[in-house]
Amino acid sequence: MTFIVQTAIALKKHFPDFQEMLSSFPDYRKDPDYKIEELLMAVIAMFLFKRSSRNGMDNLSRKGRFSSNYRKVFGCRLPDMDTCDKLLRQLPADCLERLKQEMVRVLVRRKVFDKFRFEGLYHSIAIDGTGLHSYDYEPYPGCPKQTSKNGKTSYTVYVLEAKIVCANGFSISIATEWIRNPEQGTYDKQDCELKAFVRLAQKIKKLYPRMPILLLADGLYPNNTVFDICRNYGYHFIFTFKEGNLKSVWEEVNFLWRVTKDNTASWHFKKGNWWETHNYRFINNIQYRKHIFHLIESTITRNRHVPKKDNIPHLAEKERFVHITNIILNRDNCKDISLRGRLRWAIENEGFNAQKNEGYGLSHKFSRVSPVATCNYYQCLQLAHMINQLAYLAKHVKEAFFKNEKETMISLGEFGLATMMTMKFGKTKILSLLTSIGYLKY
Repeated sequence: MTFIVQTAIALKKHFPDFQEMLSSFPDYRKDPDYKIEELLMAVIAMFLFKRSSRNGMDNLSRKGRFSSNYRKVFGCRLPDMDTCDKLLRQLPADCLERLKQEMVRVLVRRKVFDKFRFEGLYHSIAIDGTGLHSYDYEPYPGCPKQTSKNGKTSYTVYVLEAKIVCANGFSISIATEWIRNPEQGTYDKQDCELKAFVRLAQKIKKLYPRMPILLLADGLYPNNTVFDICRNYGYHFIFTFKEGNLKSVWEEVNFLWRVTKDNTASWHFKKGNWWETHNYRFINNIQYRKHIFHLIESTITRNRHVPKKDNIPHLAEKERFVHITNIILNRDNCKDISLRGRLRWAIENEGFNAQKNEGYGLSHKFSRVSPVATCNYYQCLQLAHMINQLAYLAKHVKEAFFKNEKETMISLGEFGLATMMTMKFGKTKILSLLTSIGYLKY
């Protein structure tokens, strides 16, 4: 069974009516040759197969038996990508995001993320922004811009993401907010990540009103506006707290370190060839304006001891992390809260970095002339990344495909594509595979 077939299995098991969901979108074309679900599935497949460009997907579709096997595996024809692009320019930008949100609701109802919840209750939602494309001209009205000292103006497409992040590697988009300036009129300041967060938080609350949420974010977010939002929406949070953030708070913290007792914990254990020492200290009930929060500092020291006869110097590494949270801290939970705060990195590593550098082509300009198409390509990428994660993070897949530690997703994907191009898939065999595996465990 190729990894491509395993991806189709994950899609079929979690979202059996996926094609019907795609077919429900409005279609403004006249006398189309392809169904709307075939066009949208082709764009999603471009990201599933990590072709990183429309031309790359077209070249793949023409090779060997690929198109024939694609039809047997996914149950639809494979059109050329220019035809797909015409549809994405017309499709309302919110259609695919609504589909993404419905898929997330399905996964929540199926309890896919339950074992990774904080304290068995809260979903960890990481918030972060990233730049997608840069231009030396204005690609669309309202695109954020920056003027250098020499007078050159550049424009960058920015997006703010909220993703469910889990210890097993899940980094799945649940909501997206585009950072854009007003298209008409004047404005004193450009749109930015914090302004977009206000809109994103409203969207999350509207879409997932009963979801218990633990927000994870970097050092940009500890401010009064964000604290107000978390309190009003009932969100827990763990934010990175950098030196210089909220100076009055740091003055109080530096004083309380000297007078607070019974606020430390430590662990010492071996991890591979290294000995790790984790030291934690925390302070509760720090007041900032109308808010009360708590602070934890963790210091991790890694030592590697080598035989003296090898004449190798003693190796040591040291890291320090500081977080603020609205969860009361104690010796029993300080380690878990610190680890959960550092889980925020998943949105950058397993999220943005994977989408930019592992074949998805997040930074590629799939459409230079249509901001609507740009939004739709972005959402198709998020859907494909979600499906791929559901495929390769399943326990039986890890056991079958990743026994060799040197095996990578890229090599597995390329092997699967080679199989799709050269082998003749039997339709009966494919159908039996798509229905053979029961509930997928993670």
